[in-house]
Amino acid sequence: MKIVIIGAGEIGYDLANVLSTEKHDVTVLDREKESLAKVSDSLDVLPIEGNATSVKDLVKANVGDADILISVTSIDEVNMISGMLGKRLGAKMVIARIRSDEFSDKNSPITPSDLGIDVMIHPELSAAQEIAQLLKRSSASDVINLANDRMQLIGIRLEKNSPLIGNNLYEYATKHSELTFRVVAIGRRGRTIIPDGSIKLQNYDQIFILAKTKDINAIIKTTGKKETELNTVMIAGGSEMGAMLARILCADKTKNWSIKLIEPNYNRAEELAIEMKEVMVLHGNPTDPDLLVTEGISDMDAFIAVTDDEESNIISCLMAKHLEVKKTVALVSKPDFIPLAQTIGLDAVINKKVAASNEIHRYVRRGNVVSVTELRGIKAEVIELKASPGSKITQKPIKKQKLPAGCVIGGLMCSGDVEIAVGETQVKDHDRVIVFCLPNAIDKVTNLFQ
Repeated sequence: MKIVIIGAGEIGYDLANVLSTEKHDVTVLDREKESLAKVSDSLDVLPIEGNATSVKDLVKANVGDADILISVTSIDEVNMISGMLGKRLGAKMVIARIRSDEFSDKNSPITPSDLGIDVMIHPELSAAQEIAQLLKRSSASDVINLANDRMQLIGIRLEKNSPLIGNNLYEYATKHSELTFRVVAIGRRGRTIIPDGSIKLQNYDQIFILAKTKDINAIIKTTGKKETELNTVMIAGGSEMGAMLARILCADKTKNWSIKLIEPNYNRAEELAIEMKEVMVLHGNPTDPDLLVTEGISDMDAFIAVTDDEESNIISCLMAKHLEVKKTVALVSKPDFIPLAQTIGLDAVINKKVAASNEIHRYVRRGNVVSVTELRGIKAEVIELKASPGSKITQKPIKKQKLPAGCVIGGLMCSGDVEIAVGETQVKDHDRVIVFCLPNAIDKVTNLFQ
């Protein structure tokens, strides 16, 4: 597939890296020579120096021949204009990154189709929604809703006192036969394991469990952890993501959140204070330990650090954890920080580049793919696939299927009902199936559904 990416910043570079690794024909357009040099030196892509809003430069990048044009600069207006021009030049699909929720709001007077844009992605909003989900599952490091929210995938880090340590997965399932669930992936000391029933659980394993949403609380208890109610939240950083998270929590009618938000820029703090009357907005440095202590960080249930300085996010979350804050979430951008953050004791980390990649991959893979989600900290993906009539996956039960190595079928949704997959499960035409696999198995497993 021919893909043109406009913008070689953090998200553009990450997308180019992932898509070129998957053997797509990738071109990257940017006007900054330094950004292009980084792309050219480390990735197998075609770098083009040019202006995203110049028809001449877009033609030079062969945008008109692109199967997908992805515009992910840091400026919304540039993304929209380049997307609109790209569509006029002949790009088959246009995806544009939008940072402001004014353009992505359902009540906006301008829709993406008005601009010739097929898909608007909003990584900051996706990441803020993910943090809100994590606040509702206090024990989980990851929460992914699947099958129209009827199933959830949760990530749990096993501590030394977990009753599961030393058990293999057969024993785990047998001891809790009243529950239906499946451990679909394990992160262990930098390795990713798609497990079978004989693998034994060890200290500090990061296990990913799929179950019906209604059973999740009971399953969390089996790991030795307890779900606790989180009500008071401190947000460090009034960036777009911090503000969006505050708005999401304020709009949550299921509970009454108490929110403090700390923003270093006075004008921005004043603007947020005027907009969000329910939030206590403080002006100050959100990485200043004295300020955090003075403002009662030790009385908070959760501390969320989403400033632009990822090192400060990690350090301030560690301080919060030291002061016995129940849940800490840090925004990071470097992939290397994700497994490190979990190792040193943070509860969860968020990466908005992963959020962008998840949204875009659905359209790159298309066909039978309903959704794609990358699991943080391990090299595995969750894919929802729809079974085409007569496809190989519908021909025999799962236990008789020749599934590629590094792949496991976790569950499926059929006629509105959801179930955890077992060996006898038979996938039927049009079923939506949840598959967990390593990157090198994705194409092979996708072919089974076509």
